[in-house]
Amino acid sequence: MSELSEPISLAIDAAAESERICSALREQVLKRLRRRGVVLGLSGGVDSSVVAALCVRAFGPSAVFGVLMPEQDSDPDSLRLGRTVASWLGVDFAIEDITPILAAAGCYRRRDEFIRRMFPAYGAGWRSKIVLRKAAGYNVFHLVVRSPQGEEQEARMPLEVYLGVVATTSMKQRTRKQLEYYHADRLNFAVAGTPNRLEYDQGFFVKNGDGAADVKPIAHLYKSQVYELAAYLGVPEEIRRRPPITDTYSLAQTQEEFFFGIPLRTLDACMYALDHQIAPEVAAPLVGLTPAQVREVYRDIVGRRRTTRYQHEPPLLVDGPGC
Repeated sequence: MSELSEPISLAIDAAAESERICSALREQVLKRLRRRGVVLGLSGGVDSSVVAALCVRAFGPSAVFGVLMPEQDSDPDSLRLGRTVASWLGVDFAIEDITPILAAAGCYRRRDEFIRRMFPAYGAGWRSKIVLRKAAGYNVFHLVVRSPQGEEQEARMPLEVYLGVVATTSMKQRTRKQLEYYHADRLNFAVAGTPNRLEYDQGFFVKNGDGAADVKPIAHLYKSQVYELAAYLGVPEEIRRRPPITDTYSLAQTQEEFFFGIPLRTLDACMYALDHQIAPEVAAPLVGLTPAQVREVYRDIVGRRRTTRYQHEPPLLVDGPGC
């Protein structure tokens, strides 16, 4: 581990970075992929809003198409803010309610069956979410449910229930991606993904779901840098102030409580420190944690990289390129 001669700073030249990304997009989409523009999902979050704004700068509004894909568990603000972004940028968009597709595939039924293994009364009118808790230094997942009367219960999830619930909710991300590619195919456009560096590095995406895309313009940017670009690009303030949410479960749930466990700006700084081999004792006062806490965050980062490596793997071949 190395010493640090100056405070951790993730500040960027937003104007220069914006132009660099737009130049890369034009090269990748128009020349390499030979597509006429891009399709992307508009979630009403800062990441998709920044990617949409960059694509409009790169190609113009007529070559960008947004897809808004609510379902019965979605936060109504996601649809409203997605419309706001499309209107702000002047891009065409489609609203695809994926509830009927998910219901026909048994998404909600299968999820509820797994939840009832822990809470037998769970049914119509109930809401739920998964939250990350610490126990004896380990990350463990708990299921939180709320009855129609407002009573909340919480319990640690057995592995088979956790895997089952996540498998059903992953159907939402894969359904959305199917529709993005439908619109991309009919328009001869590419699909733009919206993960930032934290999500991409830590495997916070569904394989062949929101992890599938032809270009990922902000996957190299820390979350704090995405916010810098958002301010520079003029993303509406309401979106910039909105906490990052998963918008997957029927109870409100932030990315922090579901997956990352700490504020994203703190994780930004810790990941930077780890990747630059900065000792926990040196990083601690710079990120506002104790050395022991920094060591724990480092372990979590490395652990998630290891356990989510599968997310990044391409299809494996017996013989051929890459074997």
